[in-house]
Amino acid sequence: MPVSFKYWDDCADPEDLDSMWKDPDVRAEWLNVGETQGSKVHLSRDPDGQPYLTQTEMKAVAGIIARKHFVSQIDSDMLCAIAELESDRQPLATRYNKKSKETMMGIMQILPKTAKWLVKDLGYRSYEVFESSKLLYKPFVNVYLGAAYLKWLSNFEQKERSEEFMVRAYKGGTDKANHKSTLQYWRRYLSVKESLPSRKVFEVIPMPNASSASAPPPHTKDRPVNTTWDSRTSKEDMEEIWNNPIVSKEWTKSGEKKGKVRFSHDTEKRPYLSRVELKAVSEIILSKHFSTKGVKPSVLCAIAEIVSMRFVNGIGQRTGLMGIDYPTARWLYKDLGYKAYIVESVEDLTKPFVSMYFGAAYLAWLSQYEGRERTPQFVVQAYVAGPLNVNLQETGPIWLKFEEAMSRYGDPKKEEGSCTIL
Repeated sequence: MPVSFKYWDDCADPEDLDSMWKDPDVRAEWLNVGETQGSKVHLSRDPDGQPYLTQTEMKAVAGIIARKHFVSQIDSDMLCAIAELESDRQPLATRYNKKSKETMMGIMQILPKTAKWLVKDLGYRSYEVFESSKLLYKPFVNVYLGAAYLKWLSNFEQKERSEEFMVRAYKGGTDKANHKSTLQYWRRYLSVKESLPSRKVFEVIPMPNASSASAPPPHTKDRPVNTTWDSRTSKEDMEEIWNNPIVSKEWTKSGEKKGKVRFSHDTEKRPYLSRVELKAVSEIILSKHFSTKGVKPSVLCAIAEIVSMRFVNGIGQRTGLMGIDYPTARWLYKDLGYKAYIVESVEDLTKPFVSMYFGAAYLAWLSQYEGRERTPQFVVQAYVAGPLNVNLQETGPIWLKFEEAMSRYGDPKKEEGSCTIL
């Protein structure tokens, strides 16, 4: 008898359903369409009548699974992006492989034999699947086992693996993780992950203050959402960025006009820079103020990716694009003479050009930390975690994320060729 789910109650345990109701975004979405707590919750259906999870629901399921079973081990956004690619978030999705004569099932497209191996041999028993493979159609069960498989891939052959390896191996198996056949899947994954409703904050150790002074991070909720480039950029810099042919083309295509260029916003109305805009800002800053130091635009862009995810206001305790805090910027301005841009308040650091300028200045200082030339690994780790928290004995997650980000802006192998990052 074919499996059919009409309600969330048909495919989620009471505890998991309660966790869904406790998610504020899910609760708001459900109440908005007339669902009531204590009654059965309808699953959404596509035009063909097939049930699917909304992006809000998918985000909640992935977040609950990650928090309950894989704390600090699996990125919930990775689960969401893979679910989007594998099944379009459809819990009853199946795909038959003619070559192996096996059927992949559910949101994360798990093979029954893989599920049993994860449960029996690797001990992932929070959800049992011995009774019937049809249990794999349940969203929480399927996403849990998908996360378990990704966790296994993350340390395949006792070696810490990159996100790219995990994703490509998920698609084609460990022997195809570096094969051209999985490259397009990786690119699609990055695109999907970029477009998710809520982008995960990259949690890092706060940058140490350069002085005893302190200032609070910017309060993004108090700031108007309809911010523009022109409101946070000097006329001179706006002219420079309009002169960039790629940016000009991008802005013109999206209907922007001189004097009132809008920032892009995510679904939570947070302004961010496109990669084209980010690269243009880095190139302008470097050509005007750091031309003698040979600073690489791709380095600045990669740092911005991992500390702010290109959000104009920054994320968490990180202020602005480059995550520079106010005391550090003031120290660079007053004591080290980086005065091309004035920084008088923390709000100044939410201006893209200002943040990029002081980020480049801080990198320049770190590259000669304690009077000697430093390696790229030292500079990147020191920028993110502080110079006292650098560990060059092993390749940590900070460096791996940096390399991954660098690949979007240039050839990381070429960047590593020099002995310094600047």
